Amino acid sequence: MKSAYELAMERLAKSDPDAGRPVSAGQKARLAEIDRVYQGKIAEREIFLQKLFEDALSARKFDEAEKVRKQIASEKARFAEERDEEKERARRGFGSAKT
Repeated sequence: MKSAYELAMERLAKSDPDAGRPVSAGQKARLAEIDRVYQGKIAEREIFLQKLFEDALSARKFDEAEKVRKQIASEKARFAEERDEEKERARRGFGSAKT
């Protein structure tokens, strides 16, 4: 009898036959570059928004601070999603139009 993990892996292999394909050295380099670019984008945006957050807190504008905190989380999630999409394109060998 197969485990749930084995069954899930079989379903994944059927739905995405390229999933098990090894990644080339060029693709590995591209994936690392994508990670670096998006880490920089996230850090840049987080520094800017963190300053706004701290200013709002020091001015006791708690509603504004909460909005900024939510914006930080939202933008980090958006950048992570963009990064993952770009990495998937790189894995499939389609290159990138972004960054």
